[in-house]
Amino acid sequence: MDKDGKTMDEDDKTKEGQQGININVLKQGLCTGCSACVGLCPSMEYYKDKTILFHDCNLPKGRCFTYCPRTPTDLEALRCALFKPEDMVWEIGAFKGLYMTRATDKTIREGAQHGGTVTALIQLALAEGIIDESILADQDDQFLPVAQPIDDVDEVFGKAGSKFVVSPTLLAFNRISQTDTGKIGVVATPCQAMALAKMRVNPVSQDKIRMEKLKLVIGLFCGWALDWRLFQELLKEKVRGCRIKSIDILPSKHACMEIVTDEKIVKIPIKEVLNCVRDNCNYCFDMTCEFTDISVGSARSEEGWDVDKGWNQVIVRTSLGAKLLALAREKCILEFKDVPDKNIEKLKKASANKKRTCLMNLVQKTGSSDDLIYIDPEDPVVRQIQTGRIYVEHIA
Repeated sequence: MDKDGKTMDEDDKTKEGQQGININVLKQGLCTGCSACVGLCPSMEYYKDKTILFHDCNLPKGRCFTYCPRTPTDLEALRCALFKPEDMVWEIGAFKGLYMTRATDKTIREGAQHGGTVTALIQLALAEGIIDESILADQDDQFLPVAQPIDDVDEVFGKAGSKFVVSPTLLAFNRISQTDTGKIGVVATPCQAMALAKMRVNPVSQDKIRMEKLKLVIGLFCGWALDWRLFQELLKEKVRGCRIKSIDILPSKHACMEIVTDEKIVKIPIKEVLNCVRDNCNYCFDMTCEFTDISVGSARSEEGWDVDKGWNQVIVRTSLGAKLLALAREKCILEFKDVPDKNIEKLKKASANKKRTCLMNLVQKTGSSDDLIYIDPEDPVVRQIQTGRIYVEHIA
């Protein structure tokens, strides 16, 4: 114990630098691999979907701790800073509308995971000068993601398709934003988008100028990401050397991952896939990527998967997002169709269930409903889940 009667462990938990990241995030199994802490100093590195402490750092408070999506985060302050209060829907965040879209370009659709909406929107944003570069994920032949800035509209197409392992997107953003580049767009997962929101709303002094370059964030719906090493073992067992052409997760009633190879279609039971999910995903509060301008996921409708796999559902969250989607309609970049009446309620229910599961898992980890690690127990959305009160009561 120290002179105040505290143990060293208790003292360590109050640290807000690299040591705080190590004890409160890495050792707790909460690191998302978003790479927000990498590329800002030489002490942190990203290696094969893992965050590595490369050098010891004794700064009392660092940008790593400040921007990490799993350090204490005032979610309500981020919501109020980035969105209009009247747009807030507690289950899914800021909401200006739900749409069903797909790229009108058949080539984009054929190369995309589903409808090609993200590819089409990024190409449009680059072509119209809304952004000068976009940070996009790619992957090598071992399905290990990489991320890089793209400024050529034609190069965007080659980055299409879902990556089931976390990408070092924010590492690429951190590096490019420190150069003389212009306006930047990012395609992000929920944890990456939250880190970007923390950077935008509360940047440390040396980051204010570079964060002004972030002009567009397009989010991806996300239920979980896979541990690359475990996923590699599963693929070796199931595919046995065949060249993989595509990977997809079918709707829940099918309960499988579908892998299309040159020789056959392999269906892996979802239970086996879930054994490869990163532990930190059990503590995620966000399914629909709330801290973005536009969020995109795969479509769901009564028409069935054969139709739905060619479409996306899109949540517009900001005026910029609405402007971009309207421009895509005007220029016939995207095709639109009616959204089924029940879709928004199904989406809200699924997102609320993820939030409830996250809170249950955090309480199980800490042993206390008053200690949610990175989430404020008094956050209005948390209170909504716990008490059933309407979200607008908290923000009125």
